[in-house]
Amino acid sequence: MTEKTASVHWEGAGKTGIGNISTETGSLKDHPYGFASRFGDDRKGTNPEEILGAAHAACFTMAFAFACEKAGLATTSIDTTAVVRLVKEGEGFKIDRIALTLQAVVPGLDEQKFQEIAQSAKKNCPLSIALAAVPEITLQATLGK
Repeated sequence: MTEKTASVHWEGAGKTGIGNISTETGSLKDHPYGFASRFGDDRKGTNPEEILGAAHAACFTMAFAFACEKAGLATTSIDTTAVVRLVKEGEGFKIDRIALTLQAVVPGLDEQKFQEIAQSAKKNCPLSIALAAVPEITLQATLGK
């Protein structure tokens, strides 16, 4: 079992307040976020959706790498992007879609087996399982040479 910790300190109201996100490893240390970085064009801060996307992309990528290794295949490179969509719903918001895009170079892997491994990794990575309430999680997987 493993546990990882992240924390937030927030000051002020919802629209005018500002928060700082920190992680146990220090990868994020007092990193700012707020209304403008979540709903506006502030590019200095982060937001929960991009952090969630980064986590999902990282988890899926590792699951894919482990699945390839288990199948006796060595990956040369794996690049994953996650696009998380936040939409208005009633008085609040919800995440209604996460679109994963995978580009991988795996010598000796044919297209059909590649797609099987990629779909299995998407379905079984811990973040995909945790995010099962998201109505749509898609995967576009491209095998490079």
